[in-house]
Amino acid sequence: MRILIGIIALFTFRASLWRTPVLSALSRSVGSEIHKAPADVRVWFNVGVDPHLSKIEVFDASGKQVDKKDTHLDGKSTRLLVVSLPALPPGTYKVHWEAVSADTHRTQNDFKFVLKP
Repeated sequence: MRILIGIIALFTFRASLWRTPVLSALSRSVGSEIHKAPADVRVWFNVGVDPHLSKIEVFDASGKQVDKKDTHLDGKSTRLLVVSLPALPPGTYKVHWEAVSADTHRTQNDFKFVLKP
């Protein structure tokens, strides 16, 4: 009986991990030095995310938010979150993202990229 309970607990735990939004890909500017300002930042997840509870924010080196505050899903996928950017001057930028799946599992992280002249 204890083995059966352990197996059920293991499968329940593994199933809950699959519902948590996990970052699966990022736009190419992530963690790199680029010479052309991106028009947006795109973050892909392993599951669909709720656009009303999820967000992407981009900050300059002084901590000022510089994105257009229009985080939205890509029109073709609930797994792709996008935020638009204005024309950015050279500098170091920090991207912070938070994602909430349909069943309210939440995850967040951040990364940087450098825009060279």
